[in-house]
Amino acid sequence: MNLSEYRRALQGISGVHVTAYDTAGEIDQALTTRIVANIAAAGIHNIVSGGNTGEFYSLTFDEVVRLQSIAIQAVDGKAAVTAAAGRSIREAVATASLAKKAGADGVMVHHPLDPFAAPHAQANYFISIAEAVDLPVVAYVRSDAIPLADLVRMATHENIAGVKFASGNTQLFSECVRATEGTDAIWICGLAEGWAAPFYALGGRGFTSGLVNVDPYRSLAIWRALEAGDYPRARALVATIAEFEKLRTKYNNGANVTVVKEALQIRNFPVGQVRLPGLVALDPADRSHLTAILAGWEERKAS
Repeated sequence: MNLSEYRRALQGISGVHVTAYDTAGEIDQALTTRIVANIAAAGIHNIVSGGNTGEFYSLTFDEVVRLQSIAIQAVDGKAAVTAAAGRSIREAVATASLAKKAGADGVMVHHPLDPFAAPHAQANYFISIAEAVDLPVVAYVRSDAIPLADLVRMATHENIAGVKFASGNTQLFSECVRATEGTDAIWICGLAEGWAAPFYALGGRGFTSGLVNVDPYRSLAIWRALEAGDYPRARALVATIAEFEKLRTKYNNGANVTVVKEALQIRNFPVGQVRLPGLVALDPADRSHLTAILAGWEERKAS
């Protein structure tokens, strides 16, 4: 996939697949393959392997590399594949190098979580990796502390194909879009379907999704409405997933991945529990609520 094609994929849905574990707690290749293949077959534009929904920070380096190889083979050319990287610069570059050999189209660099990382140094972190790897980079920004000038510097870097903006600071997002008008910068809603409409209204394109693991067609319906500028329909569709997304925000977003994995389990995908320090499992009341949500979706299919 060339850079132009990859940029187009970023303006669609970036679906972050889960990591399935077997009964011994190891990566379940067959089940992970099945989940990724389902997402690709549904028509999701870009599949992200090793993202937060994939439990990146609880995986070892070798597990991340193996997971991404599994995903690339499962997609089989039906979508772009973005391999996630992060932690130290050396590890990120090594991950990206192996991902390219496996056939990835791009690399998403996770936001640095070092508590002592200076805001402008965070921008330099993304740029340093972008200059060291031979794949287009998506910068995953999870903070509004990086100054506007540095965000613009990142977004307009020749090897940064897009910025996944995962802060609710819509004023800053709007300033970023205005400051890069006329450039090739792509600003992606990094906060999933629920935030996609306001981000689109401010000039964003595309959004990330964990929902695609469970119901990719519902996510695609939202994307199509936004691409058509049909905000009333987009709002109505988002309303159907509101309870699901709200459940994911429990415990300061600690249930984010847990809800997705338990939804898959309810639908007979035995993906295993979330690894610590994530929330291992939902309590019975939340699981019952989730079961009811999924039953409601079965009654009202998205289109």
